[in-house]
Amino acid sequence: MIESGRVRIYPASREQMESFITAEKDDELKKAYSEMLEGCLSHPDQWDWYAMWMIEKTDGTHIGDLCYKGLKENENPEIGYGILDEFRGQGYATEVVKLALKWAFDHPEVEAVEAESDPDNAASQRVLKKCGFLATGESGGEGPRFIVYKENNKQ
Repeated sequence: MIESGRVRIYPASREQMESFITAEKDDELKKAYSEMLEGCLSHPDQWDWYAMWMIEKTDGTHIGDLCYKGLKENENPEIGYGILDEFRGQGYATEVVKLALKWAFDHPEVEAVEAESDPDNAASQRVLKKCGFLATGESGGEGPRFIVYKENNKQ
């Protein structure tokens, strides 16, 4: 578990992930959560790199989730995150992404972290920029790609 003044993040257990999959109404999110669980089960030694990470206020209120999309040799890990509507616009996403980057960069093999953002999601792109990400000029399946390097992210 990693905490800051207002939030904490931690990798979900199998039971937590199964519960989220069962409860999820959005087919796209249900598919994404299922893929995360499959990644965890296929790579139990790298659970944290495939798991859904819970985002909570320090009082235990669930406010969102984040994930890395695996840790593959010769590739930078990619981060994804989402904050529930009622908690957006309060700085939580920026705080959480900074915590997640610190965790990733504590792994010596990680030199950079990448992200994609929906082209219409200006708020998410602002979060990435506040956290030191730079646009790569490329686009992926979810939109424009961004990258942040360890040497530029000393916190």
